[in-house]
Amino acid sequence: MNKPKMATEKGVPSNSRVLMLLSQLERMNGEAMIRDVETARQITAKIFHLIQTQEKSGKEVMSKGSSGMEVILASLENTRDVQTTLNIFYILSELLTVGRGRRVGVFVSKGGTGILFHILITASKELPPSEELMLQLHSLLAKVGPKDRKFGVKARLSGALNATVNLTKQNLQNTKLLLPCLQVLRVYSTNSVNAISLGKNGVVELMFKIISPYSKKNTSLLKVALDALGALLKSKTNARRAVDAGHVHVLLALYQDWHHNDTRHRHMLIRKGLLVCLRNITNIKLGRKAFIDADGMRILYNSSTECLPVRTLDPLVNTSSLIMRKCFPKNRLPLPTIKSAFQYQLPHVPAVGPVAQLYSQPLGVDDVVDESDDNEETDADTENDTDNEEDEKDQHTANEDIETDLNKLHPKKNPGRPFEELRVYERFFLELSEDFQGYNFEPSKSASTTLSTFSSTRSTRPIIVPTAQALSPKHVPITSNATKGERTLPSPLVPTPAPLTPLELDTIHLTKDQDRKEEAHIPSPDTHTTLSSLTRPPSQAQTIERDLAHVLDCVSLEAEGALNTGDVGWGVKQEGSPVNATRHIQSPLLLEGIANRRVGGGGSNWGSDCGSEGAEDEAGDGAVLEVPDTALLLPLHDPDLYVEMVKGTHSVPQYAEVAYPDYFGHIAPTFREPLQERVYGVQRSKIFQDIERLIHPNDIVDKVVYDLDIPSCPVIEDNGESLKFNSQFESGNLRKAVQMRKYEYDLVLNSDINSNHYHQWFYFEVSGMRVGTIYRFNIINSEKSNSQFNYGMQVLMYSVQEAISGKPRWVRTGTDICYYKNHFARSSIAAGGQKGKSYYTMTFSTSFSHKDDVCYFAYHYPYTYSTLKMHLSKLEALRTPQIYLRRDVLCETLGGNSCPLLTITAMPESNSNDHICQFRNRPLIFLSARVHPGETNASWVMKGTLEFLMGTSPLAASLREAYIFKIVPMLNPDGVVNGNHRCSLSGEDLNRQWQNPNPELHPTIYHTKSLLQYLAHIQRAPLVFCDYHGHSRKKNVFMYGCSVKETVWQSNISASSSDLQEDLGYRALPKILSQIAPAFSMVSCSFVVERSKESTARVVVWREIGVQRSYTMESTLCGCDQGKYKGLQIGTRELEEMGAQFCVALLRLKRLTGIRNHQHLLDLESDIIGTQSKVVSSSPTTYVMEEDEPSFLEAIDYSAESNDEDAEPEIEHGIEVQENPNHLDQLSDCETNHRD
Repeated sequence: MNKPKMATEKGVPSNSRVLMLLSQLERMNGEAMIRDVETARQITAKIFHLIQTQEKSGKEVMSKGSSGMEVILASLENTRDVQTTLNIFYILSELLTVGRGRRVGVFVSKGGTGILFHILITASKELPPSEELMLQLHSLLAKVGPKDRKFGVKARLSGALNATVNLTKQNLQNTKLLLPCLQVLRVYSTNSVNAISLGKNGVVELMFKIISPYSKKNTSLLKVALDALGALLKSKTNARRAVDAGHVHVLLALYQDWHHNDTRHRHMLIRKGLLVCLRNITNIKLGRKAFIDADGMRILYNSSTECLPVRTLDPLVNTSSLIMRKCFPKNRLPLPTIKSAFQYQLPHVPAVGPVAQLYSQPLGVDDVVDESDDNEETDADTENDTDNEEDEKDQHTANEDIETDLNKLHPKKNPGRPFEELRVYERFFLELSEDFQGYNFEPSKSASTTLSTFSSTRSTRPIIVPTAQALSPKHVPITSNATKGERTLPSPLVPTPAPLTPLELDTIHLTKDQDRKEEAHIPSPDTHTTLSSLTRPPSQAQTIERDLAHVLDCVSLEAEGALNTGDVGWGVKQEGSPVNATRHIQSPLLLEGIANRRVGGGGSNWGSDCGSEGAEDEAGDGAVLEVPDTALLLPLHDPDLYVEMVKGTHSVPQYAEVAYPDYFGHIAPTFREPLQERVYGVQRSKIFQDIERLIHPNDIVDKVVYDLDIPSCPVIEDNGESLKFNSQFESGNLRKAVQMRKYEYDLVLNSDINSNHYHQWFYFEVSGMRVGTIYRFNIINSEKSNSQFNYGMQVLMYSVQEAISGKPRWVRTGTDICYYKNHFARSSIAAGGQKGKSYYTMTFSTSFSHKDDVCYFAYHYPYTYSTLKMHLSKLEALRTPQIYLRRDVLCETLGGNSCPLLTITAMPESNSNDHICQFRNRPLIFLSARVHPGETNASWVMKGTLEFLMGTSPLAASLREAYIFKIVPMLNPDGVVNGNHRCSLSGEDLNRQWQNPNPELHPTIYHTKSLLQYLAHIQRAPLVFCDYHGHSRKKNVFMYGCSVKETVWQSNISASSSDLQEDLGYRALPKILSQIAPAFSMVSCSFVVERSKESTARVVVWREIGVQRSYTMESTLCGCDQGKYKGLQIGTRELEEMGAQFCVALLRLKRLTGIRNHQHLLDLESDIIGTQSKVVSSSPTTYVMEEDEPSFLEAIDYSAESNDEDAEPEIEHGIEVQENPNHLDQLSDCETNHRD
């Protein structure tokens, strides 16, 4: 070996004693080291003494530029003397103990690990080996091993594994030597190949000999042995070996012993080590079975329950929870099939894709669960579930490299279809050819424009509203105040004391009062009224006392002619109500026997726990009902008109009921609704309650109380001890309700029609509740791996009792809300072929304030198709002579519902050529919304846009004069009507069909795209295209746009400057919005064209139609974490405001995009370009948006069934985690590859 030449660092005195000794040692290396053993011993002993007593000596040896380590290692390699070797070991031990990170790195880089292994092999051949030498050697190896990434490989190749194992077996009673040997074995075992090899050599059994039986002696030894055993058991082979030897029972018994005897919690690491061993064993199916057979669930549940009060024991509780969740037997969803409960036969089935697979499935196949669901190869959750691309796995297109191929990335600007085919769409653009020659522009005249309806190649079936004469005489009519389209005063809120069932359409008749065409007046208390009437049939009068406790159960609809019980009513006025205007009318609602009960002016006590004793004495003739008049606050809502619209809505289940929230309407609360602060330990407590079901099965009721799979009688009657559920109304979604405990219910959502998944949207009714009782609701078949319910979002609740007392509104509600993986197995059929997946539970608890109330729960603020039709009808009434409004029917959907198309602009000032030319040449703005039915917030934003456009403000007038608006407010009426979350009746995500829409299966997309293609052909492509969406995984409102340059930047592909020439105007609109809209966040925007989005409206309109400003505007379903609304949940007021602000931004954009201002626009945008989206993936073809949430470390751990070696449940934060937008926020389930 070449002798290293001793070097000294600049600044280190050359007469340093330790350096002088090292120089002497350096000169001895080689033959002199072997000849002059005594001198070598003395020199090394002196060096050790100096390093041990003088800190500076060690620094001199390890200083940069010094070759001290090389000299020491060369001496160690050359010496054959045990004492000299020991002295050098002592030197190294001192050197590596201080500042070990860098110093160990130097040691490894100089080849020190290999020298130690060589000495180990040599020394092990001596019989007996030197105990002190082996002790120091293994102590050094234990220090070096964790820092040497190739330590395991070096050990295996050198033969050191067996040497250490043999030494360990020979010294089981020698604690002093056993400890470092175990420390080295622990490092060896981190290498999977080594772990298997050690297992074959009996090391697993050896570890069990060391850790059992229970003893508090040598606890440090036990801790290291458990760590080594835990590392060994990560190998499936070793885990099976341990199970076969019956060691699962041993581990559980040991854990119990330590749990019961470690009363002062001084040995938590030993208890944690035992749990880690159990966790790794239960990664295999055999281990989970052995755990269950050994009563592991009960043992860990009981011990964890006892640990809960001690916060420092949370790591034990969390690991126990993970093991129990993993071992909880996989259950199947309590359904006959995962396909939707509603069947709709498609006109033809696609050749490929999930719908084709659904239809090709053989009859009788049990698609709820399959053998893969308990597969021991269960992987960590790596689904790329995102908003707006969940089914991208089904999209196999020719543009797989769209993000990296500039030729494919650049817009094609090719409309695709011949103009002859598109000419038929000219009828939707009458404003481009209208000359207004026969129009009188006198301001006193009405400016009504002809409503034209268009039938596509398939004829549009007229919508027939049933009349009273068309229905059976047994039905009870509800009369309306005015002829459709000519209402001047919306009907008041009907003061029904909350009937327990939704309005039944079969009992609702509509008649047109011909005498009130000219005006609608407020009737006086002593005159007959044609308001909607709700009362009890006389035949039920005898049962009124018996039914008093459940009076709302018995409400039915009655003809006005049945109101023969006199002028008796209540005076109901709720103080503090947001509805201040009331009008005095004769009550149309008279419940016989109950009508005598007057409610005082201090607030309604109807439905309270108070009895009816003495109520009769308070009766008085001529009592007046003060009905809250919501017309002032809800100008676009009319309950009677809504019912009329429902009658023209076609649903697959043929709904015959109306939900009260949709009937009464919603007035946004005036109070703030902050994001809910997460309670410490809430998820853990919910999981433990789930585990109790297995441990204490006798406590479980398991009674089905609602089941859509029993179409004849979905509501299952009982003795009144259970809640009643219902979802049989427009947009409703609840398939099954199972009472698990007295006040706990498991709820199963319905799949989208012609699909077997997409469970997220819910909207259902609950009644029969007890006041003040806390009920727990668990939606057990959610599919996404994370949710904003983990970050402050609450469900929405609507109380009918509150509505009739003057507060018709949805409010955020629910406590103990969390979202976590459950034990219900997802069939691989439903998981797109992925095996071993589980569903997720969204759980919340709530109580009810009113007896005999009817309450509704929803994922977000419902906005039905009938609501849209009602709003559009009411908007037409707002038209002034200065507004050009045309409402067309774009097409008919698969379900027979019409898809409305609106045209809004300003009338020309006159029919002069100049004014007509200006009118025709206004730029077009194309807006669409609600392609995904579950994203109801998109409709509320669209409502805000429409109301602003039809408004009388100067800004609205300027906006109409600046642009022609073409608006498709609901692209997926069928999905909305039938309670789907994402798909249309075709079972497909319509926002993935824009590249090649089918006119039969995707008519709304086909015809909307055709409108845009027609505009492109006539050189009138829109200035802005925007598709309104909702986002369930991010906060704030933000936009996705399209940019070649930013896609290239994020994809890290090479491109010339000419390839990146791009007008930056696409950033102008979102930048303006970020300045004027408080809910909008520019930093959340992205302008990258991802492969997974190439068939969406935004990308297709950009690429094929050539619209530079093509956007998706995403509105949060949760709330905001910046701006004025930071920390608040979003409501309809904020969403409608966003729609209005979008209009204001368009007006500012108009000023920026003028010819004279074009350079100013570029200057503005050059300042904006610095704001960039973040990328958390190094993949060149995958753009990844970060989750905007910090992880809650309270075991929101979705790797409970994972074989991930690093999967550890974390200790939860007891305090609110502050959200920092500049921080790399992570998914709570450690998934970092979600694309939103």
